[in-house]
Amino acid sequence: MYNWELNNWPDFIYNKDVIDEWVLKFSELTGRVSGVFSGMDNTKQQNELIGFMISEAQKTSEIEGEMLSREDLMSSIRNHLALNAKLKNVKDKRAENIVLLMLEVRKNYEERLSEKMLKNWHQMLFKGSKYINAGMYRKGGEPMQIVSGRYGNEKVHYEAPPSSRIPMEMKQFVKWYNAFKTNGNIQNAVIKAAIAHVYFESIHPFEDGNGRIGRALIEKCLAESLNRQIILSISTAMERNKKRYYSELNKASKTLEIDNWLIYFAQLLIQAQQNAIEVIHLSIKKARFFDTYKDMLNARQTKVLKKMFDKGAEDFAGGMTAKKYISITRTTKATATRDLQELVSHNMLIRKGDGRSTHYVLNW
Repeated sequence: MYNWELNNWPDFIYNKDVIDEWVLKFSELTGRVSGVFSGMDNTKQQNELIGFMISEAQKTSEIEGEMLSREDLMSSIRNHLALNAKLKNVKDKRAENIVLLMLEVRKNYEERLSEKMLKNWHQMLFKGSKYINAGMYRKGGEPMQIVSGRYGNEKVHYEAPPSSRIPMEMKQFVKWYNAFKTNGNIQNAVIKAAIAHVYFESIHPFEDGNGRIGRALIEKCLAESLNRQIILSISTAMERNKKRYYSELNKASKTLEIDNWLIYFAQLLIQAQQNAIEVIHLSIKKARFFDTYKDMLNARQTKVLKKMFDKGAEDFAGGMTAKKYISITRTTKATATRDLQELVSHNMLIRKGDGRSTHYVLNW
């Protein structure tokens, strides 16, 4: 049986004390992030927030199997924030749509949750779609199932409530959400966000996009509960171990006793916050690096080094190679080799390996 089929649905059962140690850690990390962030000037703060929005947009889409261009996401965000002198073309409309959702969630996190708000989020996510009924709950008699495996040999992981129950379930969900008062308490905020996510995903109210809407709901819930924008990318932490995320969500969807889900979710928030600290520190290193070496770099070298930094804490897979350098800069092999040798001689890059395995990593 699934959780929504149980007699006491949706009365989730939990012991809030099971996450005490994780909440303390999360609170500590949140304070560290806020401290480092508040020490930046306005321009750097803005750049960091844009970076986190790009990361969240990319990763929440990757979880669903969609790969979005960083350039399209960057252009879209800067267009909507009026940071581009001239509007830049965004080729992939999926990038435009997820950015609209991300900006809406961050801008209006203080607003009271409503069904209209959730439908508007869905409409933003699927704006212009010919195949999805954007902004509408799912309808029809076909069961909403999450399956894996080849056709004819599928495995059903979860079946959501029938579409006829969705209006009632969503009214109940929104009522529960607004009645759950956290009073600024960080433990209550974590618990509310954890339950809100598994509760919403269990209902699965839309034809598509439930995962992305559900993850946006986490961000709203935390920001609303703590009365400040949260600097983290929950989707980055989920995507790093997507298999476990789906496994834990699947287990939580078959019971109303959710202590294990709360523990997993609290640990996930810690991973997301630790990642935020890594990203911010990387950004500080990047700024210092280019301040130190900017007069020694040509345009090609600057472009390549920025691309290496932009890969963030995940690092540039396999290091930089002459082949990658040529692809990025559209230059000749001789020029690429000379540029890379210069970067090594100035101690900006470290050369590793020999022959075909030769590659270069940042020296920081």
